[in-house]
Amino acid sequence: MQKLRCYNGIMHTRPLERLTDEELLADLNAAAATERSATAHLIALLAEMDSRRLYLPQGYSSLFVYCTKCLKLSEHAAYGRIEAARASRRFPLILQLLADGSITLTTVCLLAAHLTEGNHCEVLEAARHKTKREVEQQVAGFSPLPPVASFIRKLPTTDIAGIIGETPIDPRAATLRSPAIAPDPSPVATEPRTRPPVVTPLAPDRYKVQLTISRDTHDKLRRAQDLLRHVLPTGDQAAIFDRALTLLLHDLDRKKLAHVSRPRTGAPLGNVRGRHVPAAVKRAVWARDGGQCAFVGTVGRCTERAFLEIHHVIPFADGGPMSVENLQLRCRAHNAYEAKMYFDSWLLRERRIARELGPDRVDTWHNCCAKGAIDLDGPTNGEVAVARRN
Repeated sequence: MQKLRCYNGIMHTRPLERLTDEELLADLNAAAATERSATAHLIALLAEMDSRRLYLPQGYSSLFVYCTKCLKLSEHAAYGRIEAARASRRFPLILQLLADGSITLTTVCLLAAHLTEGNHCEVLEAARHKTKREVEQQVAGFSPLPPVASFIRKLPTTDIAGIIGETPIDPRAATLRSPAIAPDPSPVATEPRTRPPVVTPLAPDRYKVQLTISRDTHDKLRRAQDLLRHVLPTGDQAAIFDRALTLLLHDLDRKKLAHVSRPRTGAPLGNVRGRHVPAAVKRAVWARDGGQCAFVGTVGRCTERAFLEIHHVIPFADGGPMSVENLQLRCRAHNAYEAKMYFDSWLLRERRIARELGPDRVDTWHNCCAKGAIDLDGPTNGEVAVARRN
């Protein structure tokens, strides 16, 4: 398919599949910069239109209606841009920061109510390149909220069933409880609903956490309250939550990171054989890499801290030792990426061999590759190589 692409300000017709990696990255960065500039320009125009109230002679009662009806923006997009436009009229610095990508529309909407003539430069500077969660924490420092009261409330049965994946009850049975609503003769199919937990900063050092739990979890919480009454007479759920997380993290540190109070002294780490990673090596690798993916790309180090795996700099299949120097932390995506970069030609060759051995071998091979396997043993007795996770 022919696509229009912009190169040095000139539109070209060329299949995107034929772009080199460097051209694709350059075009993508240029398109993002163009979008930021266009957004800042749009907000400046909206600010001027708002000051002139030009939407009235156009037949629209408000700027919001004009944006949704005439400009065809979604309600959410219109709200964010109008908030940014009105804030930029007071503080033109916002337009410059939006254009160069230092802040986003979400950041402007969160900070707009807290900006003044005296603090807007400092506040906007502190919000540069911050995530929404970080900006929310910054906002919580402006107007700290009091702690919320701890309570447990039972939700309606239909909501609970949808949230925890149980079979919902017939909606007609729920309507019979309310005399104001007539029962529906035809059953209504209700799809399970998922409500993500809510974590909201109330102050720089306090957060509100809201989540839905099952009956079993509720019973465990009540039992923990009863058993801790001699220590926590009030049965405060926040204190129990903190104690439970402390114990969970201690257990995870012991299992995942091999953190123990009195580590054993073992054999020299340089002579380790097999695929097992000794606990001392795991502790040293985790401490050196700071619990973060150690992959360094062209624009910096990866910041991922979840789904971390042990990566061999020199793959185990090529004789790489199980030493601290040869092991690094990688997120799952970069571990699979480096596996493909290192074993790409071998993987293609082994796929051709696997196809000759029947569908079972192909399925096994593709399943292993999909899981980011990178370590291979050479084929033995005509068998295809067995893939293992690095």
